[in-house]
Amino acid sequence: MARDLWFETVAVAQERAKKRLPKGVYSALLAGSEKGVTYSDNVEAFGELGFAPHVIGATEKRDLSTTVMGQDVSMPVVISPTGVQAVNPDGEVAVARAAAARGTAMGLSSFASKPIEEVIAANSKTFFQIYWLGGRDAIAQRAERARAAGAVGLIVTTDWSFSHGRDWGSPKIPEKMDYLTAIKMSPQGIVRPRWFLEWAKTLKPPGLTAPNQGARGEPGPPFFAAYGEWMGTPPPTWEDIAWLRELWGGPFMLGGVMRLDGAIRAVDAGVSAISVSNHGGNNLDGTPATIRALPGIATAVGDQIEVLLDGGVRRGSDVVNALALGARAVMIGRAYLWGLAAAGQAGVENVLDIFSGGIESALRGLGKSSVHDLTPEDILVPPGFTRGLGEVGRTG
Repeated sequence: MARDLWFETVAVAQERAKKRLPKGVYSALLAGSEKGVTYSDNVEAFGELGFAPHVIGATEKRDLSTTVMGQDVSMPVVISPTGVQAVNPDGEVAVARAAAARGTAMGLSSFASKPIEEVIAANSKTFFQIYWLGGRDAIAQRAERARAAGAVGLIVTTDWSFSHGRDWGSPKIPEKMDYLTAIKMSPQGIVRPRWFLEWAKTLKPPGLTAPNQGARGEPGPPFFAAYGEWMGTPPPTWEDIAWLRELWGGPFMLGGVMRLDGAIRAVDAGVSAISVSNHGGNNLDGTPATIRALPGIATAVGDQIEVLLDGGVRRGSDVVNALALGARAVMIGRAYLWGLAAAGQAGVENVLDIFSGGIESALRGLGKSSVHDLTPEDILVPPGFTRGLGEVGRTG
């Protein structure tokens, strides 16, 4: 990467994304919900943790590699499924290429801007994410399309609460993006010339469709049409989760688990993995930070299924904290989106390099030779830090 495009932290990537993207697009990436309590706590909670370093005993080499749902990955950081609408013309394909170049896996959202077939062609280690949208028949069709495309696992996300209000305001997103709409929104784009020129070269405006909600080869429904159908679909039951897990028959992750009783039910449903996640603070505001809920959940079910953490991860030391407290790996969302916005595929690779370098540094400081050697004794956890939601004998 050219020196003028390289950045040394995720915070710098965020600043560059803010400068490069139109206001509405950047606001959509920032997202959040209501007052932003959960969004802030996801990030700030990591700052309450400390390390117990060793000054002697560091090994010459450190092993960052692990496996996630049967896939070998170079480090315990995988791409979380997000919609990359309007950020970059190559969208999820650029992200997939970056993840493949750095040896890690990717989750692909149902609301992604690129078809699953194109993404898997760029990265064979792709998990497809499904929302409970449209009933069993429609969900089965999407799962079978993912299977045919070569998806190596399924991620089912069920924690969305359709919270739309933000105290700082929500971006105005059109129902569809055609040339007339693009002209109306051009004042936002013109003041961001590099972003504008990237899209101008494609000779078409950013799409606002969900190609993975339809059949292969079809453009898919408009984004908001799919979103509306999702809102109108009855929420799934545990029996629905068990049905889909059996239908898929392969590696299966349930996303959005924040309670111990939910984690135990997920094990009973036969899942391979869960993600301790609150949807990046985009959901029910006031939900605790994921790192606060992780220790209890990992203790309860970590010996039976893989436990991943998703939410607030911004640096390699955050990853090490999560692993020491019981996670097998973490999933990142905004961090790689900011990298994509800042410098395309190279920007995502830059973000992944930041994480691997940070993990390496933290392991060295802790005197560890592998991510698998981390334990809770390596972390300073202040009293009252954790949140045991859904514990036996509690009503919370």
